[in-house]
Amino acid sequence: MNLTAEMVKEKAISLGADAVGIGNIERWNDAPVQMDPKQIMPGAKSIIAMAFRIMRGSFRGIEEGTFFSNYSSMGYGGLTYLYIPMVVINLSKFIEDHGYETIPYGHQSDWRAIDNEGNIKNKYSRPVAPGKARPDVMVHLRIAAFLAGLGEIGYSKLVLTPQFGPRQRIGIIITEAVLEPDPVIKPGTLCDRCMACVKECPGKAINGKETVKVTLAGYTVEWGKLDCHACNIAFRGGKPVEPEQDDGTLSDYTEPIGGHKIKPGPFTPFYKKPHSLYVTGQAICGARCMRSCMVHLEKKGILKNKFHKPFRTKPAWSIDWTLPDT
Repeated sequence: MNLTAEMVKEKAISLGADAVGIGNIERWNDAPVQMDPKQIMPGAKSIIAMAFRIMRGSFRGIEEGTFFSNYSSMGYGGLTYLYIPMVVINLSKFIEDHGYETIPYGHQSDWRAIDNEGNIKNKYSRPVAPGKARPDVMVHLRIAAFLAGLGEIGYSKLVLTPQFGPRQRIGIIITEAVLEPDPVIKPGTLCDRCMACVKECPGKAINGKETVKVTLAGYTVEWGKLDCHACNIAFRGGKPVEPEQDDGTLSDYTEPIGGHKIKPGPFTPFYKKPHSLYVTGQAICGARCMRSCMVHLEKKGILKNKFHKPFRTKPAWSIDWTLPDT
């Protein structure tokens, strides 16, 4: 029996993916060499992108300010290191059983040769031959989701799907199988530039005016320029301490980041950052950009995954660290 896109999608859903899209490899023709899936598999014909929902309830404890570890463990690390790998591995087995080589890419590429801003890491790795990329290549998962027709890229640079808005993580598979591609979702279908992500980011890491533009599958795709350093600090619930402001109290919240001492910010209740979960799960900010986008899109009523009650029913909390502990 010939392997079809419909068979692959049905199998992916049965294994635990929440949504599936497929892109033909030609959509990656202009990919930078360090993000080009053809550098990994020269014979690649299709890329399968899958969305794995973050349970809305995993945000509930952070929204209430009472239970922070569930999002980092179940909505972040658990998906990244356990659930997504199991699905992409088993779907890859299904495809390879039909005679097509397949790479279960998953959600991680921790050995990548580029940093979070796309720059080559200094003295990290070198090409094994002329024309080869440096190991490791990093296929851009959010762009892969767009090129596979799974969702669009919002102003926050998060993937937005019709089912869940920003509330998912992405896993992909690279394969030699020729599969019918899905149409790309036109930019602006979901993201209406409400700028809630810009307003609610605790690190002010998403630029409300300066943007990044790329051309993908014939579309101009644009998102707000991201300050990765500011995101890195705020993500952990921290706030940078300037030297002249360091009075020696609360400035050991976590290890210094980018030369800055860090103190707890208004969106963490912890005196010190709790230990990481699943190596990288330390999202103390609780993905405020993601939650704000989710709230906005749910209010518009355009997401397919619907709930009986609204997520946010009261103003967001914050901590005033100048006040004594009560």
